Amino acid sequence: MIVILHPNTDKQSKEYKDVMSILEKLPNISLQHHVVQGEEQKLSEIYLLGDTHKIDQAEIESLDCVERVVRISEEYRILGRHHDEKRTSGFTYNDVHFSQHSFHVLAGLCAVDTPEHVEMMMQALQKHGQVCTRMGAYKPRTNPYSFQGHGEQCLPYVFELAGKYGIKVISMEVTHESHIDEISKALQETGNPTGVMLQIGTRNTQNFELLKVVGRQTQYPVLFKRGYGVSLNESLNAAEYLASEGNSNVVFCLRGMKSEGGAPHRNMVDFGQVPVIKRLTRMPVCVDPSHSVGSREKSPDGILDVAHAAAQGLVAGANLVLVDFHPEPATALVDGPQALLMDELSRFLDDMAKCHEFYQSRKSLWA
Repeated sequence: MIVILHPNTDKQSKEYKDVMSILEKLPNISLQHHVVQGEEQKLSEIYLLGDTHKIDQAEIESLDCVERVVRISEEYRILGRHHDEKRTSGFTYNDVHFSQHSFHVLAGLCAVDTPEHVEMMMQALQKHGQVCTRMGAYKPRTNPYSFQGHGEQCLPYVFELAGKYGIKVISMEVTHESHIDEISKALQETGNPTGVMLQIGTRNTQNFELLKVVGRQTQYPVLFKRGYGVSLNESLNAAEYLASEGNSNVVFCLRGMKSEGGAPHRNMVDFGQVPVIKRLTRMPVCVDPSHSVGSREKSPDGILDVAHAAAQGLVAGANLVLVDFHPEPATALVDGPQALLMDELSRFLDDMAKCHEFYQSRKSLWA
């Protein structure tokens, strides 16, 4: 059961304290607090966990400062939609709003290699009015001898360049809790010129101890990638680990399923499940066409397979696109063959914007 308070309820007010006093006395019930920061207002949600079947919903709703009460299903208790269309969807981080209605492209380097390439990428993004990017500092690899990323060594210049070119959010994968501390330290030492969205890669989808650690911090939102060898339900439950520990600012990312059925693409494109995730949860949905397709091949119409796959996701309602670019793909230290070229950035962004606009027009047809 979720008790949703009126927007911007003051926790020091008598009304709030009276509600908490009543809820805390409920037998066999534990409370969990979550704050949802929208674009214009802050909502407080109190989760009642335990035997809630005997609780009188109308009695709770009659209390001062309670807006309404929602009974929840067993799965996705925090991230789930629970057939309540009024619940706030999304969050605002570093002045950038992410929701099931927003649209962002996170184009950038799969793996940071040189300061020059980072600057070229961010300069191009600023030129095209973009405020988000992806930059890989920590890279888990299948082969232990492959490049593992520059780690904390590259963080200062990545953050400083982001600030220089107005990049507000960097999606950056972490594979160990120490990486969060390294990111926080580097941001602080560089004067917090940008923000970071912690990325959970597909290999760590079910690394539950890492999910708990990332979930306990609420400073950074999280981009959570679906596991490429597990069901959608298992991945959504894994994302719930983040929220159950306190961080419900989560973006769910589809990146293709590991299957020979997807050949010659790197993975089986699963972007048809975008509307399923939006129906079951309140999470914004991202698609990663680079790791789904895994190449720069193009169809006879001259359009890159990566762009076609991304379009599938956006036309189905995706809110973000995570995509690899590189100034010199031939010299890229990770996934160079799938990285798009800098002179393709303008066309790609225009294409994605048109796909998002087409989704909006599709919605009006069904309204």
